[in-house]
Amino acid sequence: MTVSGTATAAPVNAAGSAQASTLGAQAAQSGRYFGAAVAAGKLGDGTYSTILNREFNMVTPENEMKWDTTERSRGSFNFGPADQIVNHATSHGQRVRGHTLVWHSQLPSWVSSIGDANTLRDVMNNHITTQMAHYKGKVYAWDVVNEAFADGGSGQHRPSVFQNLLGDGFIEQAFRTARSADPAAKLCYNDYNIENWSDAKTQGVYRMVRDFMSRGVPIDCVGFQAHFGTGGPPASFQTTLSSFAALGVDVQITELDIAQAPSTAYANTVRACMNVSRCTGITVWGIRDTDSWRAGEKPLLFDGSGNKKAAYNAALTALGGTPAARTTASPASPASSPASSASPAASLPSSFRWSSSGSLIAPKPDATHNIAGLKDPTVVYHNGKWHVFASVASSSGYGLVYLNFTDWSQAASAPHYYLDRGAIGAGYRAAPQVFYFAPQKTWYLVYQTGNASYSTNTDISNPNGWSAPRNFYSSMPDIIRQNIGNGYWVDMWVICDSANCYLFSSDDNGHLYRSQTTLAQFPNGFTNTVIAAQDSNKYALFEASNVYKVQDSNQYLLIVEAIGSDGRRYFRSWTSGSIAGSWTPLAASESNPFARASSTAFTSGAWTKDISHGEMIRAGNDQTLTINPCKIQYLYQGLDPNAGGDYNSLPWRLGLLAQTNSTC
Repeated sequence: MTVSGTATAAPVNAAGSAQASTLGAQAAQSGRYFGAAVAAGKLGDGTYSTILNREFNMVTPENEMKWDTTERSRGSFNFGPADQIVNHATSHGQRVRGHTLVWHSQLPSWVSSIGDANTLRDVMNNHITTQMAHYKGKVYAWDVVNEAFADGGSGQHRPSVFQNLLGDGFIEQAFRTARSADPAAKLCYNDYNIENWSDAKTQGVYRMVRDFMSRGVPIDCVGFQAHFGTGGPPASFQTTLSSFAALGVDVQITELDIAQAPSTAYANTVRACMNVSRCTGITVWGIRDTDSWRAGEKPLLFDGSGNKKAAYNAALTALGGTPAARTTASPASPASSPASSASPAASLPSSFRWSSSGSLIAPKPDATHNIAGLKDPTVVYHNGKWHVFASVASSSGYGLVYLNFTDWSQAASAPHYYLDRGAIGAGYRAAPQVFYFAPQKTWYLVYQTGNASYSTNTDISNPNGWSAPRNFYSSMPDIIRQNIGNGYWVDMWVICDSANCYLFSSDDNGHLYRSQTTLAQFPNGFTNTVIAAQDSNKYALFEASNVYKVQDSNQYLLIVEAIGSDGRRYFRSWTSGSIAGSWTPLAASESNPFARASSTAFTSGAWTKDISHGEMIRAGNDQTLTINPCKIQYLYQGLDPNAGGDYNSLPWRLGLLAQTNSTC
């Protein structure tokens, strides 16, 4: 395979998501990030890096991207220290904020002493272009200009070499240059003491952003440093955030620390961000109190020994999370609830063993549905019930069915609702995937129709509430058309992180494809379709891909269905620190599969030799598709080993795997 890539049970909250136990994971459930400023020299500190890797899904280099490090002498660039941080973040599935390109401070003397406007303009543009080009595609957002406004009551720019020689236009020039250097990166203006709405400095920045937006000057976000005293944010802080957001820019808390770290002050700060939909994330300026530039004020969420402070629990709770202690969950039997939290030591093993139920769910034909097989299940747990959607197959074609039940013992007797009776309609619909898209408070059902299609619903338990099909693409992407050969375009799968949504699909010809759009644009804007994985043996990378976030880690799990040398279906697996890859084999061979009949104990008799298309039992039900590595279960389709004949008429049934060799 070759790859390409550019606890106690946690409650389920009202929005339909399982509450997470780390800051980054909980922020991601609302499409936000929770990050930290990081120093390259501390990455070798075990306590420091353990907290960094566990808690945060965004990283800002503290000093390593500033001008006095990256271009100490003119035209000679040193990206080594910043590369350490970027590489560490990438390998742990964390994104990066670039800080900072143009700032009056930490500036080499050769820049400060420039006396000619044209020279300075060329130097500034070259610095921006060279640094952004080096990190193109690796940095989510840049603080393009930092702290350009003066303190006090003027509301004007501060004196600096840039202001003095280039005038007010230097900020616009910097942003236009930055947009040309990396059109995909978010471009931010960042400053301190602009949190209080009535302050002259705040109003000065607001006027600049409003002017930029009215004239089409490229600016995407405003960063609020939020270095607060013990009182925390001003009473008008949320008003400030929402007022800037109303201009059409994102807002971010970029350098948060609060003297003495009062719990209430942290909670109020986080809550202000959570109450503004365009507040996309929060970054604390350091990890432990001893790492802070304000160490004497102990302003952070972890003490000098790396222990969580009371403010940590307050911040997590304000994000919607739970600070409850975690315990190991047993994987041996079907879950009564999927929302179990992972063990702090949870990890995926390098090989897997399973036990399987008997056939749990079979077709229920009626007067107008002569069903032979029930296939391709997707499942979530919500409001005390399991909700299962599946394909139904017969010689006349495919459709979709829905059922729900409170306990797996009731699965066989649950009524079946055929979705062709509602707006989804009749015709070819197959291979569903269901999830709750938290940013829109809406359920999505993704399925194949010959295109990649979806329907939406505000009530998952109402089978008549689904909208008519809509398509993610106007037509099959060219790269799929060029590689599909005699295969079929099948098995669409959507997963999102805190910034982007990704759509995977297969072609029965050895290729796995991936498209992406931003979280804000979803379900629109899927572009940049690439081959995410491929195998010269089409049967080794056949179809039915699933990608999941592994709970309480910065790891993703990919599984893909294969057809073995014996003609039977099984799954291979890979892991990555990013949804965009690259993917490292985990249990990925016939002799060491992720899931196969040969690695499964059938306690009710070996009713199938195929472990085929299905879905994990998730730890929540939102777009992050998070699974608990301590309690891996997989709802799959199996088949009577003696069955044969027309593929569409094969008698597929659903069973449930439970992992028996958990590392937890």
